[in-house]
Amino acid sequence: MIPTSSQPLVLASASVSRARLLAQTGLSIFCDASGLDETPIKQAYRAQESDAGSCAEALAEAKARMVSIRHPGALVIGADQILQCEGNWYDKPATPQEARDHLERLRGREHELVSAVCVVRDDNLLWHHVDRPRLIMRDFSDGFMDEYLVMIGEEAFASVGAYQLEGYGAQLFSRIAGDYFSILGLPLLALLDFLRLHRVVKE
Repeated sequence: MIPTSSQPLVLASASVSRARLLAQTGLSIFCDASGLDETPIKQAYRAQESDAGSCAEALAEAKARMVSIRHPGALVIGADQILQCEGNWYDKPATPQEARDHLERLRGREHELVSAVCVVRDDNLLWHHVDRPRLIMRDFSDGFMDEYLVMIGEEAFASVGAYQLEGYGAQLFSRIAGDYFSILGLPLLALLDFLRLHRVVKE
């Protein structure tokens, strides 16, 4: 896919996976992580018993707005993802024990990866989208979990579910339903449709 516009395109994220997805489509992306403290927003939405999609969308927008102030005139992409399982929301694990706890709670169950993306320019929200792929973890053994955590090491801390589906994490699952790119953290096809409308990529 070939860019057709000189409009600057900024990704308000430090996510290597999201940046790679965009770069692989042929887009020229500048990455500028927002540094947003997500905790107050998540606490507020949880206190209101709000839908995970609304929270993910609010986080994506807040990140994009913060970064858009630093890049006048640029299209700024904000994204966020919340893992939801049986009414519980999961954040990225910060320690090996937290990663193990996540996997113990998720194995043998279905969970939802609520993935939100938005585009902001000059602090104005132009577009937003939420996708909800669903994944079922197989009921793997403790021995497999031990081996898996050793194999991936610190990569376990890079995603909310302590897995990367595009790698060894695929071994954790029995079934997935939904968009593959959204599972990786970015509803890419919907975003590309928006960018085509704004002539950032060819129609």
